[in-house]
Amino acid sequence: MTLKIEKISDRQNLILRLIGRIHSEHLEQLKTLIEDDSLRVMLNLDEVTIVDLEGVRFLRVCEAKGVELLNCPPYIREWILREKEEEGKQCSMANVRGKETTDV
Repeated sequence: MTLKIEKISDRQNLILRLIGRIHSEHLEQLKTLIEDDSLRVMLNLDEVTIVDLEGVRFLRVCEAKGVELLNCPPYIREWILREKEEEGKQCSMANVRGKETTDV
């Protein structure tokens, strides 16, 4: 099964109901739908069955940009949190390495 996207909108909100599997090949289409709309965008993940790593990273960035993730399955939420933590560790390590080279 691929990804099916249903659009539900009113005067203020656009809800993209995602059904099926979110894989990297779907991300450009989702990005276009999100960026091309002037409404507040929400992603309803209630019927998402599988997400790959790039899909999780995409959802993390969407959420950071203000896109609300509705009905996010617990395993996806946990994965997003782990990705945030990993990014934070990488940033901290980069800062430490930068200080080591500039303090000399």
